[in-house]
Amino acid sequence: MRRRYELTDNEWEVVQMFLPAARKSQGGRPPKDRRHMLNAVLWIARTGAPWRDLPDYYGPWSSAYSFFWRLQKAGIWDEILKHVTIEPDFEQLMIDTTIVRVHQHGTGPKGGKSKQAIGRSRGGLTTKIHAVADALGNPLRFELTPGQAHDSVMGYEMLSTLDLQNREVLADRAYDTDAIVTLLKEQQATPVIPSKRNRRKKRAYDKDTYKERHLIECFFNKMKNYRRLATRYDKTASMFKAFLALISMRLWLK
Repeated sequence: MRRRYELTDNEWEVVQMFLPAARKSQGGRPPKDRRHMLNAVLWIARTGAPWRDLPDYYGPWSSAYSFFWRLQKAGIWDEILKHVTIEPDFEQLMIDTTIVRVHQHGTGPKGGKSKQAIGRSRGGLTTKIHAVADALGNPLRFELTPGQAHDSVMGYEMLSTLDLQNREVLADRAYDTDAIVTLLKEQQATPVIPSKRNRRKKRAYDKDTYKERHLIECFFNKMKNYRRLATRYDKTASMFKAFLALISMRLWLK
């Protein structure tokens, strides 16, 4: 019986080819079922519960944690996300950010807060998720910064690595900087970005097209239905970003 939040047969058909073969455990025990382990991780992502509270029918929590951690170290979650994003709608690109509060269990990371993308902003300890999405609001790329980082700084870095040729780039006025506007013009991209209120010479932009930007905000709302992403419980940025890649993959497959 398929439980809530678990993979459908169609989703599993896409994902399974990227997962390493199940390894036989020491002591002659049978290998762990990969789909069962992935469903356990999805339960953790959806509920936001501690790993040790994983229901007994998923088996030992340490097995599910080890499964997720090993694949994160191997970059498997990023590879799966790249595979499911092979046919994005590049007519438009959207960029935006969202803030995630850091739970007390996520504090005190190794290497310090800044190294693990944790900072202090108006809401306390926070992490900022920077996302680029296609014209349908499907996620393409993510970066993490401390919560106090300005949107435009990481925004410029992300946009400078993308092919923007002859595309419309939708963003709010936080991205209205001379550096970003110049970058878009150099790549013959069309900025659909309202001017900042303190800009002396306001730039014209297509207001009807700008309304489509709500799609990336809809993505953030869907993402935060998974409580492991609505609040950050992970101490390391790499583990938090792995959950982000996993859930983004799930949303692409819906």
